[in-house]
Formats: sequence, C-alpha cells, structure tokens
Amino acid sequence: MFAPCAAWAMVKMSSPQLQAAFVIHQRPFRNTSAIVEVFSEQHGRLGLMARGLRAPRSRWRGILQPYQGLVLSWRGRGELPTLIQAEIAGPCCLFQGRRLFSALYLNELLLRLTHRHDPMPELFARYRQALLALQDADEATVLRLFERDLLKHIGYELVLEHTAEGVAVVPGGRYRYRLGHGLVPSQAEQAFSGEALLAFAAGRLDNAASRDCARRLMRQVLAPLLGDKPLHSRLLYADYRRRTARSKI
Repeated sequence: MFAPCAAWAMVKMSSPQLQAAFVIHQRPFRNTSAIVEVFSEQHGRLGLMARGLRAPRSRWRGILQPYQGLVLSWRGRGELPTLIQAEIAGPCCLFQGRRLFSALYLNELLLRLTHRHDPMPELFARYRQALLALQDADEATVLRLFERDLLKHIGYELVLEHTAEGVAVVPGGRYRYRLGHGLVPSQAEQAFSGEALLAFAAGRLDNAASRDCARRLMRQVLAPLLGDKPLHSRLLYADYRRRTARSKI
C-alpha cells in the first residue's frame, strides 16, 4: 500500500461546503463554459457546470486541472449542479511520457466504472495514493493494484486466496478465472500460477511472472465491465508508441 501525501491527508477548509476532489474529465459547453467531471471524497463522481471556465479571464482556468488536489463547492440539484468555488488544496502530480497515459487511464477507469453520486471515500484515498505513486513507482504495480482495489469498491472484489469451491489456492497449483464464479483448478496453457495469484492478492508484484499474471487477469475481468467501447487512453498510448518508434528510425 502506498502512503498518502501529508499535504492531502488533512485539508483545512475555509468553508464547510468545500469538498476535496479531483478533476477527471471535462468537455466544452456552449461558448465559454464546460462540464467538469470530478471525483470527490464525500460525494463520489459528479458532473459540475463550470460557467465561463474557457473564457480568457476565467479565474478557474489554471485551477481545474487533472491530477491537482482541489477543494470545490457547488449549488443546485440534478445531474449538473453549478460550480461556485474552486481552490487548490495540495500538490499537482506532473506526468510525462508513458506515465501521463497511465494517469489518464486511471481517470478513464473512474469515469467508466463508477456511478455519479455514489460516495466512495476509501476509493478516493486509493486514487490519490495511486497518483502519488505513479510519479516514481513501478507503473505496472500501481495500475494493477488500483484496478484490483477499484473492482472491490464497485462490488466485484476478486477472491484470489481460495477457489470458487472454497479450497485454498496453493503456490504450486494452476488456475483459471471464471467470470461470475471465481478461480477453478486448470492445467490449461494460459492458466494462472497459484504463486502469482497469491502474490497479487498480497500486493506483491515484484517479478515478471506476478506482473504478467496480474495484467492478464485484470484484462479478463475488466473487459465485460468496460464493454466494447475502446479506452481512449489505450488508443492515445498506442499512437504515442507509433510516433516514438518512427522518430527513432
């Protein structure tokens, strides 16, 4: 588990209405406004109408940035309350190259797999921890552990220490994951090793075998939840890799 940043651990709020949050997506609305999708500590994911955000002299243009710790307040009911206040409340995580696409992937998972107005303060803390860790820790480990914990918080917790029949997973065993059922013993070529599954359950992805197991398992479990629409972050990363490869020729 990654330790949270002290600057984010406690935020002294100037108003009881201010709520800790991160921007995870925004899209233009009319001439100068935007619909800002945020992930908040006490209210979960919600959409806010940020009026005048894209205007040249908007007071929020340099504040409502992704990966920036914020406190926000809004008013109104329905699907799109109106943003009325935004303040910086912690460090901004800066990403470059591949890590930028990994951070975008975290935001896209929240956008695709959580529901609006569903408070998940523990997942909010995990997201914050993942952003901090993504700055310098092993990317694969950060992403796989966040995927695993996200599944738990949205009601699809993976049980990796026991099979679907309640039998303890053993390091020397081999297993496949049956969606909606759980682990079952298997000798198939693509089966997961018990050792790698137990390492993933314990949060230890310190070798190639455990990282490969976690990656394949997460792809399998997330696929039906994400649906047929491709992840924008993966498409952008694939394009980035093609352009980078061409630049080296």
